[in-house]
Amino acid sequence: MRIIQLLKKESILLNASVASKAEAIDTLVELMNKGGHLLDKDGYKKGILEREASSTTGIGDGIAIPHAKVDAVKTAGLASMTVPSGVDYEALDGQPSNLFFMIGAPSDGADLHIEVLQRLSMLLMDDKFREKLLNAKTCEEYLEIIDNAEREKFGEEEKEEAAVTVNDTKEETSNKYYDILAVTACPTGIAHTFMAAESLMKKAEELGVSIKVETNGSGGAKNVLTKEEIENAKCILVTADKKVEMNRFDGKKVIVTKVADGIHKAEELIKRGMSGDAPIFHADSSVSENTEKANGSIGHQIYMHLMNGVSHMLPFVIGGGILIALAFLFDDFTINPDNFGSNTPLASFLKSVGDGAFSFMLPVLAGFIAMSIADRPALAVGFVGGYLANKGGSGFLGALIAGFIAGYLMIGLKKVFDKLPHSLDGLKPVLLYPLFGILLIGAIITFIINPPVGALNTLLFNSLNAMGAGSKILLGAILGGMMAIDMGGPINKASYVFGTASIASGQYDIMAAVMIGGMVPPLAIALATTFFKNKFTEAERKSGPVNYIMGLSFITEGAIPFAASDPLRVIPACAIGSAVAGGLSMFFECTLRAPHGGIFVVPVIGNSVGYLTALLIGAITGMLLLALLKKEIDN
Repeated sequence: MRIIQLLKKESILLNASVASKAEAIDTLVELMNKGGHLLDKDGYKKGILEREASSTTGIGDGIAIPHAKVDAVKTAGLASMTVPSGVDYEALDGQPSNLFFMIGAPSDGADLHIEVLQRLSMLLMDDKFREKLLNAKTCEEYLEIIDNAEREKFGEEEKEEAAVTVNDTKEETSNKYYDILAVTACPTGIAHTFMAAESLMKKAEELGVSIKVETNGSGGAKNVLTKEEIENAKCILVTADKKVEMNRFDGKKVIVTKVADGIHKAEELIKRGMSGDAPIFHADSSVSENTEKANGSIGHQIYMHLMNGVSHMLPFVIGGGILIALAFLFDDFTINPDNFGSNTPLASFLKSVGDGAFSFMLPVLAGFIAMSIADRPALAVGFVGGYLANKGGSGFLGALIAGFIAGYLMIGLKKVFDKLPHSLDGLKPVLLYPLFGILLIGAIITFIINPPVGALNTLLFNSLNAMGAGSKILLGAILGGMMAIDMGGPINKASYVFGTASIASGQYDIMAAVMIGGMVPPLAIALATTFFKNKFTEAERKSGPVNYIMGLSFITEGAIPFAASDPLRVIPACAIGSAVAGGLSMFFECTLRAPHGGIFVVPVIGNSVGYLTALLIGAITGMLLLALLKKEIDN
């Protein structure tokens, strides 16, 4: 299929006179309709306007390419118009537009037309080609100019591609690589993607720089960059207005900018890349590459999904936790011990903001686990699942379960809805996925997940009550260890509820053992990242010191990211350290009348010296076990 097969004489208007962007769009829509490409003119115009609302399609150099891929289009087509006097189309370079190509693509049609539209976009980067079109006297001449340019450029490229196919082996054996690599991408992947690629290639040729450009168009990624090419390139240019796979560029110099810069600032980008004036890109270790997701083991995939949730949760844990710690620091315990943390106006403000941040922690965890599994449609479903798990008493473990259930639930719904008519595709992301996804996750978490976790909490509480008259040291060790098992989950909460309930009955020693057990995990991790740096990643070493504040403030959740990334080593080490601290707290007969506060309530703890001694011994025990169990990391 060639460009002139999509552009009919009826859809061409030369030397038009339009006064505004709105009038230009109306004229082009009418031309598209005259060509017989539309089922619903108003519906197509709506699609055009929605695309313009996201960003202008006036790309500069006098060119505008409004486009839409919607159900209102019957067959793929083009409409074109020249406006010698120019019209303000809100172009990226601020200049009037005088050459228009409007694209119409059916939402459920084949992508055969995409290649044709890509060719047109690339041709428009040629100044002489645009000048010939603007000077055309008739529609026949206009079409002939397009046809000749397409045959001249792409006919030669087809011959070159055949020659490259024959010589592939020679190129591989000579290890020919590129100075610059580039990735271009725009939201629709029809025009800007390929115009940026063409511009970069032309400028690179003029500058004598070898370049390879990967295009992320609507038909998928083409000319994909290889691992060897990336390793040998001087710089990578990412000119994109949508998400592209970035982790493959870890450790390379990368310039990231918008796709329009690839079109208009190609020379500047290439020169900057060749000069080495670019930052080193560091991949997010919590996000896996697509190839890893596709080819990794099931265990590895689960781990990567989990880490995606944890990495997004971490800012809420750190920000909220530090604010809560500051609330206790600036409060006065003697005003009202039962309201410690919110007695003074400043403390109350800090505590409310910190609690607000913490309230997002588990929904964010579940939401981004789900999104890692099933992409954006699963995000809202995971958020709701995490919220309901937290509200229903499932805690951290419940949110983990909710995230994975939400993700795989959305994969199932996608398969079910794929059987619906293509005309309903537009309703899936805005109606069908969120409606049925949220409804089903709500039912699953409320009626299937939360009840057994609630029963487990009750069972643990009753069991602890029954053994309270036995060995106090054993009880303290069990309660302390429970605080570190799931760090805010049902087991942790069962121990904490038991401690707070014991205050009401005058058993202040139990609350002391509970709080010390919750303080040890973050402290043990902070100490380990300080004295055994080779056991942790660079990111963990940077976030580790924050856990000094978390631990001293009795915010066990600060240890969650570390426990989630290496549960088989971190949780046992922390649990044993917490159990030692809890048992010693009982041995030293420490007591605590406040249900929270960490280091800030030490002055009101019975035998505070013994309490601090128990805390230090427990934290060092946890640190040493972490150093023993965790493997060295080469980073």
